Amino acid sequence: MVSTTTTAPSFINTRVQQWYQRGRLRDLHGKSIFTIDEGSEFDTAVVLIHGFPTSSMDWEPIWPALSRQFRTVTLDMWGFGFSDKPNTRCYSIHQQADLFEALISELGIHRYHVIAHDYGVSVAQELLARHTPSHTSQWLSLCLLNGGLFPEAHHPILIQKLMLSPLGKYINYLTGFKQFSKSFSSVFGAGSQPSEQELQEFWEAINFNEGRHVFHNLITYMNDRRTHRERWVSALQNAPVPIALINGSVDPVSGAHLVKRYKELDCRLDYLAELPTTGHYPQVEAPQTVLDAYQSFLSELGASKETITRPLA
Repeated sequence: MVSTTTTAPSFINTRVQQWYQRGRLRDLHGKSIFTIDEGSEFDTAVVLIHGFPTSSMDWEPIWPALSRQFRTVTLDMWGFGFSDKPNTRCYSIHQQADLFEALISELGIHRYHVIAHDYGVSVAQELLARHTPSHTSQWLSLCLLNGGLFPEAHHPILIQKLMLSPLGKYINYLTGFKQFSKSFSSVFGAGSQPSEQELQEFWEAINFNEGRHVFHNLITYMNDRRTHRERWVSALQNAPVPIALINGSVDPVSGAHLVKRYKELDCRLDYLAELPTTGHYPQVEAPQTVLDAYQSFLSELGASKETITRPLA
């Protein structure tokens, strides 16, 4: 259950409530951060890093399969999901990386894989840039799903550009569910569009604790990517851990063009799966395909002899 001194919130959507109930709030670096930690009986963990503007609930479609094989750990980053969402300009990728380091340390995790998506790929790049052989924990691999690894290959949609502009705070107040649904759906594949129910669930998690009103502060991650480009590209080029890229090709933001740029920059790449009809949210649009690709990556590493499968309905 969630550890909190306040009255538990009420929810409209059952799936959102169930996700909330399986986690707890932790104090990490003085921030109230929603975390989930399941499967502590396993000696190896998988740490999942979500994207913008959503939350750790993005991992729900592949969570059951992963949690049968690994200790499965995630958090809602500062400003997202069920975590603290102050209206401040102080959000940064570096702070989000601090939270993951703190959680890994607090949980006593010594062996772990990382899967990151969207905004989360930048957090993973920063963590990778910090990682040295002297770390007491052993980072085993990194799997990257669609995300803006390189600012020159990141094609933000119009609403993201507006959020980053001086008009951003006003756009927040004018954006409702209808506008969100249209923009959000535009980055999915034509054959894997989110249902009305899924859109309502995403929207509820985003709006928890007035979350959409900090979008214009969170979107500054695009500036972080430009500022720290050399550090974060170098982290991929000189990565000390195997890297997989599982990428939805029809994503207008970070699709096939992202894979092309990744290869041009000669970044470390141990496994590649390009999903030709999938968009920006492969773990939501094609969860079994993502699981199959991830299992192939792990099998090539010799990291796992078990098959990851989705639970029977």
